[in-house]
Amino acid sequence: MRLRLLFLLPVILLSSFTLKKKEPQIVVKNTKIQTEINRDSIIAFAKQYLRTPYKYGSNNPKNGFDCSGFVSYVFNNYGITLPRTSSSYKNLGTALKPEDFKVGDILVFYGYKDRTVIGHLGIICEANGMQSKFIHASSGKAQQVTITALDTEHYTKRFYKCIDVLPE
Repeated sequence: MRLRLLFLLPVILLSSFTLKKKEPQIVVKNTKIQTEINRDSIIAFAKQYLRTPYKYGSNNPKNGFDCSGFVSYVFNNYGITLPRTSSSYKNLGTALKPEDFKVGDILVFYGYKDRTVIGHLGIICEANGMQSKFIHASSGKAQQVTITALDTEHYTKRFYKCIDVLPE
């Protein structure tokens, strides 16, 4: 009798456990989907952030943007790495003539008080020379990502240059 119990004990113990089948795992790699770079898609992407609050030193849509943070964030989405500070744009690119401005070009402005330093950036969203409109993170009255006309006195007198950073 004891021998039978010793023999049955492992069978009883093992029968109370079931082996789980190993389920196939799906692994999703965190890869960026390559998007065709075209000027209209850049503006459509940028417009998603209209009304995002202005926040100095930030390039994170959850916290807000400053002007260079917004520009670098938008272009980075398309695999284009741009400087993170507005002052770095002073010697970047070749200045375009107003008649050559295109949607997706970057407008570079002097500072509000100091015309020797670069102080603001924006992306042209409607190209029409010096009457273009641009999207930018404004630290002025708007305090958010907004669209502004270039031909307002505030921006016309601060205009430094317009550059194209997109590959042809």
